[in-house]
Amino acid sequence: MAWEKAYIPYGGYWSTPFCRWQGSLGHLHSLEFGAQVATTALAHRKITPDVFDGLFLGTTVPQKSGFYGAPWIAGVIGAPGITGPTISQACATSGKVIAGAALEIEQGTHSAVLALLCDRTSNSPHIYYPNPRGVGGVGDKEDWIWDNFGNDPYAKNSMLQTAENVAKRAGIDRTAQDEVALMRFEQYQDALRDDAAFLKRFMVWPLEVKNSSGRKVMTTVEGDEGVFATTAEGLAKLKPVLEGGTVTFGSQTYPADGSAGLILATKEKAAAMSRDPSVTVRVVAYGQGRSDKGHMAMANVPATRQALNRADLTMADIKALKTHNPFAVNDVYFAREMNIDVAAMNRFGSSLVSGHPQAPTGARLIIELIEELVMGGGGYGLFTGCAAGDTALAVIVKVA
Repeated sequence: MAWEKAYIPYGGYWSTPFCRWQGSLGHLHSLEFGAQVATTALAHRKITPDVFDGLFLGTTVPQKSGFYGAPWIAGVIGAPGITGPTISQACATSGKVIAGAALEIEQGTHSAVLALLCDRTSNSPHIYYPNPRGVGGVGDKEDWIWDNFGNDPYAKNSMLQTAENVAKRAGIDRTAQDEVALMRFEQYQDALRDDAAFLKRFMVWPLEVKNSSGRKVMTTVEGDEGVFATTAEGLAKLKPVLEGGTVTFGSQTYPADGSAGLILATKEKAAAMSRDPSVTVRVVAYGQGRSDKGHMAMANVPATRQALNRADLTMADIKALKTHNPFAVNDVYFAREMNIDVAAMNRFGSSLVSGHPQAPTGARLIIELIEELVMGGGGYGLFTGCAAGDTALAVIVKVA
């Protein structure tokens, strides 16, 4: 069943530039930084924090004092009377946060919710798990990002291996992957045209980055950091990362840091906060899916089909499509299975090019989806993205 009551105010969203890990944002506390950006973004939009009756926080990489989650962040942004959940669903976190907040609006339990997505893959925690019964009382340890990228405890493989598994099963060769990687880079160049006019529709830019004490400006970020120039010749020279494989560093994304936020509200409240009340953005439906073990890139298909079914739509009804594509394999497989042109996806770029800071990734892509639909005169838009554990999530919005 499609939703009817959950809206996103036009312009009631933002994203920082994404910076490759160990870059300009690598020293910041992601939750505090996300709250600071949200405070500035709300003030710029003349939206006061007292309008919110809930806050949904999405984050996947633990930060100091993150135990306090959404209530802490609500207090920092100037809304100490509200609370809400902290959600972590790997790369599907944005979609789940937005779906959860939309459901609250739909049920009438909230009227205006701030969805805030924050992550820093740089310098992730090195965690020690005590084990007093271990040999010599020695416990277990892990690097939160590196070790989990490298090993799914259920499927027993790395995320990279899931891409290779899908490439092998679906017959997606190196040439097809390189073609998509080059295409996505060229699409991102459209976002940079006219002094990055498209990105400036929603991005917090320029972004002053201060030291850990917050007193001194260390640098100013003028756009996404880490995007690498991509050519057909350059891609052809790269060797597969895994011996005998097809995926290179040119056909996969890279970890990054960043934050994003969206407001979800009733139609009336959304109109009051909108940059242009004549533009409406409604959250229509969402879906989740899971693929066979070790075949993460395939999960976008069942997630999308579930979302379309709930909205009583088909792919023919979708005017714009954005995907979180950690591997070029994802888009090749999705286009084939859904019988669409791979070139019709990801206008203005995708996470394959701009990087992947986990929780904020999907939020930024949904924001880009909304702006693309507005520029095109409205219609239905679909976002879908895979996530750790061979899962995926899809969200459908309608712009009128």
